Formats: sequence, C-alpha cells, structure tokens
Amino acid sequence: MATMHCWECLSPIGIAGLRWTERPVPHPARGEVIIAIAAASLNFPDLLAVEGKYQWQPEPPFIPGVEFTGTVTALGDGVDGIAVGDAVMTVGTTGGFATHACVAAERVKRVPRGMSSVDAAVLLVAYGTAYHALMDRGTLRPDETVLVLGAAGGVGTAAIQVAKAAGARVIAAVSTAAKVALCRDIGADHVINYERDDLRGVLKSVAPDGPDVIFDPVGDRHAEAAFRSIAWRGRYLVIGFAGGGIPRLPLNLPLLKGASVVGVFWGAFDTREPASSQRVVDALAAGHAGGWVRPVIDSVLPMADLPAAFARMASRAVVGKIVLANDKREHTR
Repeated sequence: MATMHCWECLSPIGIAGLRWTERPVPHPARGEVIIAIAAASLNFPDLLAVEGKYQWQPEPPFIPGVEFTGTVTALGDGVDGIAVGDAVMTVGTTGGFATHACVAAERVKRVPRGMSSVDAAVLLVAYGTAYHALMDRGTLRPDETVLVLGAAGGVGTAAIQVAKAAGARVIAAVSTAAKVALCRDIGADHVINYERDDLRGVLKSVAPDGPDVIFDPVGDRHAEAAFRSIAWRGRYLVIGFAGGGIPRLPLNLPLLKGASVVGVFWGAFDTREPASSQRVVDALAAGHAGGWVRPVIDSVLPMADLPAAFARMASRAVVGKIVLANDKREHTR
C-alpha cells in the first residue's frame, strides 16, 4: 500500500500538538481526486486552527493546511473534466501540509499555464480574497483611494497589486521600516508606519477627503482610527482579524459618512458562487501572465519545517507568504 507523510494536529494546543507522521495514501471516493502535493502556503487560519482558536475548528487528529497545489494522481468515480497528470490548485479546510491529499473534485482548479507551483500555492486565498474584496464587494473604481492595513502580509501585498492594476491610488499601512520599503517597491503610492506615525494624522495629510475603500485584514486597535478617516460613501472591507482583536465600531461612524461596512468571505463566495469565483481566478491568471500579479514570497521551506514556519508567522516577521514545498529544488531560506 502506498504511503504518504503528513503533519497531524493531535491536539489544538499550538505547535506542540503537531506530529510529522506516515499514513496510507487515501483511496478517492466518488467525486474525489488524489493530489500529490507540490507546495502549500501558510495562511493565518492554519495557525488559528492548530491553536484551537479558529471559528471553524476541525476535530483532531487533523492535517492542517487549507491551500495547496500539485498533480492529480488518481480519480474517483464520476469525476469529469480533470485527468491524471493535471496540475491543479485548491482551497479547502484541511489536508495541505502533507505529501498527498484527497480533495472533492469540485474544489479543484487548474493551475494557469506557465505558473510555478510556488505562485499557484498562494494565488487562491491571498489574491482571490483581494480581488473579490476590492473589485466585487468594494466596487473599486479608477482614481479612487484605497487604504490597505496590514499591507506587507500575503493578502495585503496582493491587495496593493490588485488596487494598482485597477487604477487606484494606494496608501499602505504597516508596522516596520522594512515593510515600508517593501510596499513602496511593489507600488504603494504612500506608506504609513502605524507603530511610529499617527494613522489619522498622516491620512488627513495624504488623503484629505479620506480613503474611498479601506481594506482591513487586521482588525484590532487600528480599525476605528481608520474608519474615522473614511471618505463620504466609503466602503470598509472586513477581511479578517490577524491583529487578534475583533473591533467594536461605533455605528454612528457609517451613519455620519454615508459609509458601508462590507463583509468579505472568499471561502464562502468560492463555494456558493463557483462561476463567479472562476471568473476571479481567470482574471488573476491573466494578471499573472500580464505581470501585475507578482506574489511576494517570504520564504520557501521544506514541508517538514512546518513548526519553524508557524513560529515565524506567529512572530509577525513574515513579509508576503511562507510556502512549504515537497520539491527540494524550491527551497529557500
């Protein structure tokens, strides 16, 4: 019987609850495919899941890792439109931090031609979220101003690139000087270090009328200050809470500015509106071919180095995305 290696979360207590182990490669049921995983990216929910803090908590033992790419090696009955040998990418709930995974065929998308496994491993969550948020939920228009909080993270760097491609003016907000330099390098028009500068004060200086769209994957303590700066008819996009705290915004703020608080949930959108989500993926594939989708990769580590990758993510030192690869040729430090 063929075997695979995987990270099991035996108990959701953090890194200490993880074990690198061996299992049989599963047999695909009807409507499923087996993927030999080339690369998997780290997303903040992966860390929350192994710490027992995620809003949807898988039952242990489970294999963490929601986003990965690889090659189809086996098909279950009833699978059409996918063949053994196809390069595919997927977002699910578990299973990515391994050498193989069993996935429902309906959740699989083909890797765009010419895209590397590392880029494919970070496309769906970060860029899918950014594009869906800004273009669909935020109805971003050319010449509008976008404020991106947490702009040096994976979804933040994607948001800068999506907004610039749409013709917007981008203000990036980050927490260190190194992150300031990165955001300037990838196209931000202005960058604010909110650990050093007064967020509202700088926004008033560089965008007197306020940002039309606020892209917030952080939440926590900067949310209210950002919202108080929003433009008339602005759209505040609630992406997530990587800062740890879920902010409580005074509801007089959207009233006074005629502004909207807009929830963004790419995972539900991808499942509930598959035709629309495929159009997003097609747009991102075209963006990659056209050169404006340029994933920022913090590092590519061996799959067996997941604990070190999680430790780096928890330290808030990550710039862009961490990817775990099963191919040694992809590894960087």
